[in-house]
Amino acid sequence: MSGGREQQAPAVEVRRLSRRYGDLLALDRLDLTIAHGELFGLLGSNGAGKTTTLKILTTLLPPSAGAAMVAGFDVVRASREVRRRIGYVPQLVSADAMLTGRENLVLSAKLHRVGRAEREARIAEALQLMDLVSVAGTLVRNYSGGMIRRLEIAQAMMHRPQVLFLDEPTVGLDPVARRIVWERLRELRAQFGTGILLTTHDMEEADILCSRLAILHRGRVTAQGTPAELKARAGNGATLDDVFIQATGAAIERGGYRDAARTRRTAQRLG
Repeated sequence: MSGGREQQAPAVEVRRLSRRYGDLLALDRLDLTIAHGELFGLLGSNGAGKTTTLKILTTLLPPSAGAAMVAGFDVVRASREVRRRIGYVPQLVSADAMLTGRENLVLSAKLHRVGRAEREARIAEALQLMDLVSVAGTLVRNYSGGMIRRLEIAQAMMHRPQVLFLDEPTVGLDPVARRIVWERLRELRAQFGTGILLTTHDMEEADILCSRLAILHRGRVTAQGTPAELKARAGNGATLDDVFIQATGAAIERGGYRDAARTRRTAQRLG
C-alpha cells in the first residue's frame, strides 16, 4: 500500500496552519512534524486548538491558511488519499453496542474495503493483539470500558493506517484499563510503525506514553519536545504539570460544563 513518496514523507507535517471561525483565530500559524512510528501528544486547555487541529488533519475541516500533509498527501487537495491512510478513534464511544466485538470488526473491515481473503486473518490478528479473543462473540454492551477502547482501536487499525488519531483515548477508564490501552498502543507502534497523534489532558499519560509533546495555547505551540526535555527546561524537579502551567500561564484546565457532561456520558457508557 505504501509508495516511495509515502515512505519518505513524515506521518504528519503542518506548516503555518491557521483556522478562523469568524473573528476567532483558533489556530495561529501552527508548525508540527510527526515521524512514522512516533507517538506524539497534543496537550492544551479547552479551546486551545486541539480539536480544530484533529479535524483539519482528518479532513473534516479545511484550514483558513497554511498547509497540512498526512502520510505525504495534502489534506485539502488529496483528502480522499488522506482518509484511506488514517485511522481515527473519537472520544465518545463509537463501537456498536448491539453487535459483538467480531461483528464490529467485520463491519469496519468492509467499510475500509479490506478484501475478503485478508479479512478473517486481520480480524483474528486484531482480536489477539487487543486481548479480545475470549470476548469476540460477546455483545459490546457487555464489555468493560477498557475492552471497548481496545476494540475501537482495533477497528481504526483494520485497514493498516499509516497514521492513527486518538482523541482523549483513555477518558473515563480506570487506572488498570488505562494502562492496558497504553500497552496496546505501544505494541501497535512497534509492530506496524504507525504514527500516532493523541490529545490528552492526562499529564501522567503524556509523560509515560508519548515520545514527544506539544502544548497548545490560544492556537499556538508554546512548548515542544520530549517529556524529559520539557521538564528539564522547566527547572530542577519539575513535573509536566509545571511545564503546562509555564507554557500556558494558567493551571491545568479540566473543562467546563460541556466537557464535564461529555466526560460523564463517556464514563457512563464505558461502565
